[in-house]
Amino acid sequence: MATPVTSIKYVGPSQANALAAAGIHDAETLREVGAHEAYGRMLATGHSPHFIGYYALVMALQGRPWNDCKGQEKEDLRVAFDDLKNARHDKGRSELEAALDMIGVIDPKIRR
Repeated sequence: MATPVTSIKYVGPSQANALAAAGIHDAETLREVGAHEAYGRMLATGHSPHFIGYYALVMALQGRPWNDCKGQEKEDLRVAFDDLKNARHDKGRSELEAALDMIGVIDPKIRR
């Protein structure tokens, strides 16, 4: 029997819903694919990128609270997040479009 993703400490209902929309319905699958790939799948389904959400998922899979991420570790995760976002969310968009979307100017209904 599959274990709910919310059985992982620090994974809440909202994140569980986003993971389910990305095809990740259980804790076993989440652990198998890892936080980076799981977040990439979330972006591919239209989930808005948010750095804290990304590293909170990384921390959760390590059994750590989101606010435990600091210093070089956080900087390294920022680079990984930006690479993932550029590959899975901003693909095919100009830098201007990506910047406008980041500040909330682009209507989510017309995102590519």
